[in-house]
Amino acid sequence: MTPGDDVSDGELAERALGGDDHGFTLLMRRHKAGLFRFVRRYVGDADAAVEVVQETFVAAWRALARFDGQRPFPVWLRAIALNKCRDRGRRQLVRRLAFGDKDAESPEAQRQPDPSPDGEAVLLAQQRKAALDRAIARLPAKLTEPLLLTYFDELSQQAAADLLGVSVKTVETRVYRARQTLARLLSEAD
Repeated sequence: MTPGDDVSDGELAERALGGDDHGFTLLMRRHKAGLFRFVRRYVGDADAAVEVVQETFVAAWRALARFDGQRPFPVWLRAIALNKCRDRGRRQLVRRLAFGDKDAESPEAQRQPDPSPDGEAVLLAQQRKAALDRAIARLPAKLTEPLLLTYFDELSQQAAADLLGVSVKTVETRVYRARQTLARLLSEAD
């Protein structure tokens, strides 16, 4: 057990607002791994995910006074991250329009590290993960967001609905459609 494990997120946020930088550091340590996984799945690139997570924590620090202690901190943090992911997507679109398109089939995107000594199994797992990442990247945002929040990030449909500003039924429908589309895209890739 590390110091701060017994303190709630709300209490740590209050401490940080009171000038205790260590309170916010504990919040970051507590939530950075889960936030990174969420962002990594959304943006599809580990390096870009690190940048988005950093931007998210900076934005969270600046907006900490607006944090509602009754709301779960991870959900609030993911709302910020989701906006940062969307911003990044818009910036990428502008760059592609201005500078041309380098898609997932480019040599840069296909470059993979050498497989470990375990070879074939690791390579196969990497290929499956890459195929899933490519398929998720092809989904429209309205399907991607609820899928990532509920399936990969394990938020409840209610929490995802609250975060996205839609009904629970909408989240349920979009997750269902996302899974159907992913199954079709992955079967086409085989």
